[in-house]
Formats: sequence, structure tokens, C-alpha cells
Amino acid sequence: MAETLPTPDLPGSSSQIDKATSVSVLVVEDSAPFRLVIEASLSDAGYHLIFATTGTEGLEKAEELDPDVVLLDIGLPDMDGIEVCRRLRLFTDAYIIMVTGRNEEVDRLVGLSVGADDYIAKPFSARELALRIQVMLRRPRRPDPAGTPEELVEPDNASQAPTRVFGELELDVLAHEVRVAGQEISLTKIEFDLLTALSARPEMVYTRELLVETVWGTDWISDTHVVDVHMANLRKKIDIGGRRHIKTVRGVGYRLMPAALN
Repeated sequence: MAETLPTPDLPGSSSQIDKATSVSVLVVEDSAPFRLVIEASLSDAGYHLIFATTGTEGLEKAEELDPDVVLLDIGLPDMDGIEVCRRLRLFTDAYIIMVTGRNEEVDRLVGLSVGADDYIAKPFSARELALRIQVMLRRPRRPDPAGTPEELVEPDNASQAPTRVFGELELDVLAHEVRVAGQEISLTKIEFDLLTALSARPEMVYTRELLVETVWGTDWISDTHVVDVHMANLRKKIDIGGRRHIKTVRGVGYRLMPAALN
């Protein structure tokens, strides 16, 4: 069966998409037709494009060139895109969009579980791809020291301290460091942003919608299920010794506990 290609329907007008000539996008894609369409679409939008056709080449170029965004195909000839994503997260906080040719939920969930920021299924329109990248770039690669936007949540005095302490959990927002019982914990950007948001008002229950708006932005165009996936990853890392730092409030959302629960 012939491969279905996205339609390059994105106008080059800067009124429809911000120009981003300083932003680099690493495209890890083995399909030549898709690479051509992506190149036409994103070059029009002003992005600097880097191409790799295998997972190994993609990892090498990511480490060498430190791109801002990685567009990563899940079906690569030498290495599964999920494994490439997992390895990328060992050394880069670039935004990662997983591209799958199968519109199956398992692909999306597994991709998010290893650190991807978003996913997009083939066939996709050029406009949708460019918009997803544009939306992600509106979020800083490092969280705002204030924790969350003031119009969403007004942090209390304790949360404004350089280091926020909740029992054995310590969060240094400015240094971008997290420790549990003195042990430094390595978090992805999304995981750190979620913890920063929750720690701004630990007595408050954050709905999934509020967390999406706070961490991903008000124009996020995917569903809120991404919160649950990234929250599960965060819990695995900070819940050392069976202690729980984040409580699920059924039917509402999440809150950070002042001290861990056994």
C-alpha cells in the first residue's frame, strides 16, 4: 500500500505562525517522502532543520548539535523510536515529538512514558505539525522560578523560598535540583515543571486541566491524559522507600503532600 503523505498546506505568512530562524529541529525519519514534506513545511516556518535517517545517527546528531526540538519517528530501521527517546532523555531536555504511523494508544502512552512531550500520528497536516511545535516553544525549557503563572495560582510565602522543603523532599527551583532524603533525583523537564507547579501551593488540589494550562500552556491542543502519564513517571522517581509524596484526589486531580505518606 502506498504511504499516505501529509499535505503541505501551511502558508508561509508570519501572521499564521511565528518565524523561528534560531530554533533547530532534528528530524529523525527514514522515509524520504516524509522528510521532503516536513522540510517544505518547517523551512517555510523559519526553522533550522537537521536530518537523520536512523536512530543511531539521530542520537549522535542530538548530542553533537543540541537541537531545540526532536521530531522522532517511532518506526526506524535500526532502533525503535521509543528506545531512541529513552536514550535522548539521558542527555537532553529538547522537546520531543513522537511520530507514529499507527494511530494506536499504546504507541502514544509508551512514548510519553519515556519522556516524549507530545505525539502526532501519520498522516498529519503540515499546519498541525507546525502548530504543535509553535505551541511547545512558548513554554520555556526551564521552569519559571515563580513556579506557576500568577493569574492561575498565587504562591504562598513558603513556596517562594529558594528551596522548597516537604519532609524528605527538597526542590530547588532556581538550581533545577530535586533531592529525596539527600539523594539527588534526575527529572525530565516536564516532570520538574509538574513538581514545581504542585509545590507552589501544596495545600491545593490541581486539576488536570490546570496542570496542562500551567505546564503545557493555554493553547495545548492534545488531551489531558498526558498529565497522568508524566505524573506516574514523576512518582516512580521521588517515591523512594514506598513513601508517597503526591496524592491523587479521585475525580479532581493531584496535590503535593506536606510530608510523605507511608
